[in-house]
Formats: sequence, structure tokens, C-alpha cells
Amino acid sequence: MHGELACFIAIELFCTIPPSYHTFSPSLSSWRRPQSLQTEKTCRQMRFKVWLLAALVRKNWDGSPLYFYKGVWYPFFAIRGALSFQQHFIARDTDIILASMPKSGTTWLKALAFSVVNRSIYSPTESPLLTTPPHDLIHFFEMDLYSKHKLPDLEQLPSPRIFSSHSHYEAMPQSIRGSGCKIVYICRNPLDQLVSYFHFSRKFKRENVKPLSSIDEGFENVCRGIQSQGPFWDSVLV
Repeated sequence: MHGELACFIAIELFCTIPPSYHTFSPSLSSWRRPQSLQTEKTCRQMRFKVWLLAALVRKNWDGSPLYFYKGVWYPFFAIRGALSFQQHFIARDTDIILASMPKSGTTWLKALAFSVVNRSIYSPTESPLLTTPPHDLIHFFEMDLYSKHKLPDLEQLPSPRIFSSHSHYEAMPQSIRGSGCKIVYICRNPLDQLVSYFHFSRKFKRENVKPLSSIDEGFENVCRGIQSQGPFWDSVLV
């Protein structure tokens, strides 16, 4: 714990020193030139690594780690984006947020929402949905827009903006909860969602990772609230 605290203090000192004093390159010209963008990215990466050291971790269906953050169990490929989304997203009153648990009809909801919002722009024979998957038209905050330390410039998007999230309402940024944006939530029978996610997770084979032994073991975890983007009832009953 003392090592983690010392590491965190070192990171905070590094991130508060003016960028021109940071050494990113052995060349004198690079040392003298401010590196504000590189510094910001480096700080985000370092803070994330320190956060992982103290995070509560459990096993997902496929054996990969789940990280607990703001009451939600995030899979390893979404936790980085969830942290960045929480810290940086600025909502508009005209935004539309599609919220759901995984394997609950998210793809269908995205297609429906895109069609309704853009019905005056595209005719049925010209809809982008005919050639483009719904996930490429309406992006997830955690797994796409803010993944891999990305900070997207979403201010350039015209209103109404449509986004998607698997986060619970209480885990969303204050800018969303304090705005007048619309949140459209879709839910599914929890037993159907469990079985669907079990079969979905079996498609992914990871080296040196042992998956859960059976659906019964996964069911026990779900009953304790440990599942990807769970607990289920905390997501549904806001």
C-alpha cells in the first residue's frame, strides 16, 4: 500500500510540473519543446495503472478480469474507457443516451433509435443501416469513444447526438445526470440475458485464462451481483 501511495504521489508531482521540464527524448531540442499533449496522455496512462493496483477484481464468464468502479463490474476492455468517460464527457440537453445491460437488445435499440432520429434525412432505401452495423452508427462511450486513452472531440457533432452505454445511471457522469438529456433504457428477462451472455462469452477463447467451469458457477456469481456491467438489478432499478 505504501508503494502504491508513493507511486501515486510521484505521478501527481509529474503531472503538475510544467510540460517543458519533462524529459521525453534524449535530444536537447525535444527536451526544451513543451509536450503538453504527450504529458496529458502519459498522466492518464500512469493514473490508470495505479488505479488498477487497488481495484477490486473478480472473474468474468470467459475468465478475464472484471473491475469494480462506481458500483459497476466493468470488463477489462471497458474499464479504461469508463474512467475516461466519467471524467471528461460533457452532456447536452439534446443528447440521447441508449442504456442497457449486455445482451439485452442493444443492437436492435440502436437501429430503431437511429431510424427514428434520422427519418427526415434518409429514405428507407437510402438508410445507412442497410450497409453499416448499428454499432458503427451509434458508438459506446466505454468501449469505443473513450477507449485506449482517447479523448474524442464530441463538440463537433451536431445535435441531437446519440450515444450508447452499458454503465448504470449512478455511474454516469454528473453532466448527464444533471442535464436534460434523454436516456432510453432497454431491459431483458434476467434469465434470458444470463443464458445469452453465457453462450456469447464462450465464443472468446483467451490464452492462459481459465473460464468459469459451468453456467451454474456463473449463475452463482450473477446472484451475488458479479457479472459484466452488473449487478443486474442495480442497472434496471434506478
